[in-house]
Amino acid sequence: MDWTSAQLRSLVELTRRGTITAVADALGYTPGGVSQQITALEKATGMRLLRRVGRRVELTDAGATLALHAERILTTEAEAVEALERTRNEISGTLRVGLFATAAAELLPPALRQVRERHPGVTVRSRDMDVDEVYDAVAGGTVDLALGLDYPDVPIPRDPSLRVMELSRERFSLAVPTGAMPGRADTSRPSRTSGASDTSGRAGPRKVSLADTRELGWILPSVRSYYGRAVLTACRRAGFEPQVAHEVTDTAATLALVEAGVGVSVVTDLMLRLRPSRLDVLELSETMERHIVVVFRSFAEHRPTVAALVDVLRTSTGRRPPRREHHGTDKLATR
Repeated sequence: MDWTSAQLRSLVELTRRGTITAVADALGYTPGGVSQQITALEKATGMRLLRRVGRRVELTDAGATLALHAERILTTEAEAVEALERTRNEISGTLRVGLFATAAAELLPPALRQVRERHPGVTVRSRDMDVDEVYDAVAGGTVDLALGLDYPDVPIPRDPSLRVMELSRERFSLAVPTGAMPGRADTSRPSRTSGASDTSGRAGPRKVSLADTRELGWILPSVRSYYGRAVLTACRRAGFEPQVAHEVTDTAATLALVEAGVGVSVVTDLMLRLRPSRLDVLELSETMERHIVVVFRSFAEHRPTVAALVDVLRTSTGRRPPRREHHGTDKLATR
């Protein structure tokens, strides 16, 4: 059959995502481009692969059959690329990497510097995407590997075809408008109050429970997201339902809203780096974490370029500077 990998991938992604628009978003095409790929595939096979049902499309029996085999073909093709890479005397090739916003700003740049120094034959092509989409992107072959997030309270479902490797852990703190929760302090570490000195008369940071926010408005992403569900789960464990005043996905926007005094949210050090803000960061008495992970297909674990980038990511994340302690002023900062 005279078809291309791009055409087969469009068909496979349609089975995963259900709409032409969603496939276009996942692959970086326009909806018209995806439709052209499917049309070309129908021409190559001589069969109808899609049918319209109202405003939606669905696979015909022939389309579903081809999609099943297409996934195997794409996997075999990826395995062939891995095998060819292993025959080279040097590590070289192109890697497609999926990223969420914070990783694109903070984690990838130092890793790319190391890749250029240690493996000049490796070319990395990165793509920003929703953090909850990176697992499907790797599974579907849209990217070779991706940086993602996992939450102990709401773990990402594990696909047996994927390898998920933890790079680092971050503990959440509470971001509140400056002075919004006076009188709460402990002496375990210095205060990190942005733009003002600690006026509590005590040397330590203010430490709060999530339950202390029950009367405050929250700024959170949708509970349909893993992050939103993780926060909701932690709040319910603390005995209350958070009052979501603003549903926001972008962390920089969240910090701006906290700074404006309209609500509270949880944050990590990595999140805080992305936007200078004037707000209070309070230690939580509860342990609430997120894990930064790298995701790749299991069979690609020994692909030289993948192994090289994973090794660099592990090194570079391990070398990130430790949490800084501040007295008085702190320049604070997307998910």
